[in-house]
Amino acid sequence: MKKVEKVLDTVMRFLMALAMLTLLAFGTWQIFTRWVLGNPSTFTDELLRYVLIIAGFIGSAYCFYRDEHLALTLVTDKAKGTFKVVLDVFIEICILFFVIYVFIFGGWKLAATATNVSSVMHIPMKTLYMVEPICGVLIVLARILKYAQMLADKKGENK
Repeated sequence: MKKVEKVLDTVMRFLMALAMLTLLAFGTWQIFTRWVLGNPSTFTDELLRYVLIIAGFIGSAYCFYRDEHLALTLVTDKAKGTFKVVLDVFIEICILFFVIYVFIFGGWKLAATATNVSSVMHIPMKTLYMVEPICGVLIVLARILKYAQMLADKKGENK
């Protein structure tokens, strides 16, 4: 389990670093062509838009993996005992339902039915849309790893 976590962490961190490097390199080129050459590159404008979307999705998956996502804890912080456990389980079920239904199922349907291509780079939009279900799978995998780790910790405490 630790090996899977390490591989998942390394892959997501590498993809985020690659996305950030791409944003930095092509963003600098876009600024150079716009302000120095006076002729902005349309290719980099579209590329940066898509890479930013991809970085956002991968970043959200990584935040779920690290359990550092945005959470409203007003009620869960005040809950105690069995109610807190039930509430935490309910919240996790809601998160998984949302991710499976919207990210994986919805993203897959979106990618499967897309027929348009990007205006400048002429790549199929289904290529960009596939990022959503891929990151949905990463989020679900991250949550499953979290649950497995929690169960392993509970078994370790009971011994």
